[in-house]
Amino acid sequence: MPITLNRRWRVLLRRHGPASAVWRRRIAMGAGAVTVGLAALLFARMADEASRAFSAVAASHHYWPLVITPLGFAAIAALTRLVAPEAAGSGIPQVIAAAHDVKKAARILISLKAGLLKCLFTVAALLCGASVGREGPTVQVSAAVMTVYHRVLRAPMRSSMIIAGGAAGVAAAFNTPLAGVTFAIEELADAYEQRVALLVMTTILIAGVVSLGLSGDYIYFGVVGQTMNVGAVLRVAPVAGVLGGLTGGLFARAMLGAGAAKRRWLPFLDKRPVLWALICGLAVAAIGVATGLTWGTGYSAARAIIDGTNAPWWFGPAKFGSTLATAAGGLPGGIFAPSLATGSGLGAILRVIFPDDPGGAVVLLGMVAYFTGVVRAPLTAVIIIVEATASRGLILPLFLAALIAHAVSALVCKERLYHGLARPWREKLAGSG
Repeated sequence: MPITLNRRWRVLLRRHGPASAVWRRRIAMGAGAVTVGLAALLFARMADEASRAFSAVAASHHYWPLVITPLGFAAIAALTRLVAPEAAGSGIPQVIAAAHDVKKAARILISLKAGLLKCLFTVAALLCGASVGREGPTVQVSAAVMTVYHRVLRAPMRSSMIIAGGAAGVAAAFNTPLAGVTFAIEELADAYEQRVALLVMTTILIAGVVSLGLSGDYIYFGVVGQTMNVGAVLRVAPVAGVLGGLTGGLFARAMLGAGAAKRRWLPFLDKRPVLWALICGLAVAAIGVATGLTWGTGYSAARAIIDGTNAPWWFGPAKFGSTLATAAGGLPGGIFAPSLATGSGLGAILRVIFPDDPGGAVVLLGMVAYFTGVVRAPLTAVIIIVEATASRGLILPLFLAALIAHAVSALVCKERLYHGLARPWREKLAGSG
């Protein structure tokens, strides 16, 4: 009898004790979430310093970017292609692809090497004035962090771990935990495992709390306390939704078709990615030098427009072109922040069209509509804007604009951007053996 009881206790400890697979996974997720929050803050600090350094150079030497930016693009493209091809682009498509084959992806798309180089190359891109954001790269870096903890602790690796890591990156990057949860559901839904939903959400919230605790309760774009009456909502939201859906869908379609268009119209550049990156860098530099407003993430310009600064009508189109050229060049870096900045430019145009309505609220409708048009994730778009501006009184108008933009964008570009960009990475995993 005692022998039987001892054996049962050993079995129970092995299955449910601190050394069990369940607890190893929980420890890996918890420790990974804390590390993700710290890594996101460090990455944000590096990215901000890089942006400030380039802005200082561009302000004191107006035409230097015409040399620095194209050469920087070419050098980063060459290094990325040589040492870490998996670090190219946003990072979100890699994570979407990784969730379909976790074991292979852990060696390639979300390895520690890929994560570290993604960070360094994105910071280098900002040092060159590229129109990139750090949010997409943070998603890939965060997934890589989770992979490391699961390997070290010998915890079972599942797609839920990838989802949790990537979404925790969004939560920490924007200081918006709820947006991380909605991102996990909307963008990574194909691989979402309901039975581990609580663990995934806990991981996201831990990363958000770490970021919040260390960086303070800051509001990413500043507080917008304005509201809109029903008449204003019915005037502005449909127009914002249609324009945002059209322009955002056009950006997504251009991104997905850039490779095919290059092969058709510029076939001599198809096998010369470094030369192509240099040309894209020259386009970014030309736009930046001509406008002085389109460098980097566009965060400062977006916040100024939200606060009421009158922006030139061409800011939105110029940021659109700069971001598209940067992304088409294949540089590591995300499009979240640049898309929000482009959306603020659309909002500035809407503010001219609707001068009698609350200016800050109108700008936010433009931002949420354009961002939704690009990524086709209306819930994530609304939650990011609401958390990043504390504009809870605008939730319903923002949802209306986002849903209209989603429908219009689907007419312009049938395929969702990140899922379309994830297809080559999935094919690479499938062919890696």
